[in-house]
Amino acid sequence: MLQFKDPLKLRTKKIVFEDVFCAQDPGTLEQLKELSSKRVSVELINENNSVTEAIAREMSGGLTSQCEQDIRKLELYLPLLENLVQHVDLIGDDPRVIGWTSNLKIRWTSPLSHSPFFNLMGPRFFQIDNLRFELGTVLFFYGAQLREWASQVLATDLVRSATLFRKAAGVYHYLAHEVLPSLQGVRVPEGPPEATSSVSSVMNLICLAEAQIVTIMKAEEKQTADGLLAKLHFGVVQLFNEAMDFYSAAAKECKDISPVLMDYISCSKVVHELRSYKYMAQAVKTEGQIGTAIGLLKLALNKVDRNLGGMESWRAAIKQDMDTMVDLLRKYEHENEFVWHEKVPYDHHLPLPQGKKIATSIPYRPERWERTLALKI
Repeated sequence: MLQFKDPLKLRTKKIVFEDVFCAQDPGTLEQLKELSSKRVSVELINENNSVTEAIAREMSGGLTSQCEQDIRKLELYLPLLENLVQHVDLIGDDPRVIGWTSNLKIRWTSPLSHSPFFNLMGPRFFQIDNLRFELGTVLFFYGAQLREWASQVLATDLVRSATLFRKAAGVYHYLAHEVLPSLQGVRVPEGPPEATSSVSSVMNLICLAEAQIVTIMKAEEKQTADGLLAKLHFGVVQLFNEAMDFYSAAAKECKDISPVLMDYISCSKVVHELRSYKYMAQAVKTEGQIGTAIGLLKLALNKVDRNLGGMESWRAAIKQDMDTMVDLLRKYEHENEFVWHEKVPYDHHLPLPQGKKIATSIPYRPERWERTLALKI
C-alpha cells in the first residue's frame, strides 16, 4: 500500500473558551475551562514538546503508541466541543454570540493546500469564524489519525487495520454530509481544502480503497482464486476513480488544493489496475487461454502513464509491479511460442476488467456530553 501522510500534518493556534464566552454561572465557567484544557492537548499534537514517553503514557491511561495517544486526546475533546456547538447553534443569530465566535480566532493550517506547509514565515494559518470550522477540522484530524493508526498496525493485524480504515471512512462520510455543508456560505475560495465536503468525500473514498486493499492482502494470504482477486483489485481502481471525480469538484471549489493528493490517487490507481490485469491474466491462463493472458498483460503495460508525478517511493512501487508483469509476460510468450501457438487478441477483443467493491464505512456516531451551558446574552 502506498503511504500518504499529509492529512495528518494539521496544526492550530491556542483557544481559551472562557476568555471569550461569558458564563452565567460557575458550572458553565468550569465546563468552558474543561473545554480549553482538553483543547490544549489537541494543540500540542504535531508540536515539539518536552513530555517524556513515560509521562505521555501515564496521561493517556497506559497507551503506548503516539498515534493512539493523539486519538485519545481528540476523543476527549470532541464530545465537549459537540455540546458547545449544539448550544451555540440554538442562539447563533445573536450578535454577541457571533462576536464571541469571531474573538476565538479559530485558526488551522492546511496540509492539503498547494501552499508549502512550511515557508520562510512558517506555516500558513486559515481562520474561519464559525464553530463548525473547529468541529469539522478536528474531525478531519481525527479521521487522519485513525487512518495513520490503520497503517501502523497493517504489518501485525490485517483485520484491525481494515476496521480502522473503515472507521476513518465513516468519520469523513459524516463530515462531508453532516458538518461541512453548513460552512458552504462562510467559506471563501482561498479557504482550506479540509473545510470542504468534496475533500472529505475524497478522503472517505481513499479510506474505503485502503480498507479494501487490506482485505485483498488477507485474501491473498488465503490463496483466494485469481479471478476474485482481479475483481477486488479493480474494485479499488473504481473507488480511486470516484475519488478523482470528487477531487475535480474540490479543485473548482478550492483554488490552491494540493496536486499531491491527486498524485497519490493516480499512482494508487495504477498500482491496483496493474495487479487486477495480472490476476486476470493468470485466471484466463489457468482456463487455457494463454493468448488472451498475453494480450491482457500487454494492454495493462501499455496503459501505464510513464509521466506520473508523486513521490519516488510511489513510482518505485509502480515500477516493481510493472517488472513483475514483464517477467510474467516473457514467461507466457515463451510458453506460447513453443507449446500453444495461440493468436494474441488486442484491445476490444480482450475481456474487460470487472470490479467488486466490498469495503464499507463504519458509521461515525458523535458523542455529546449533554451538559447545560448558561451563556450570558
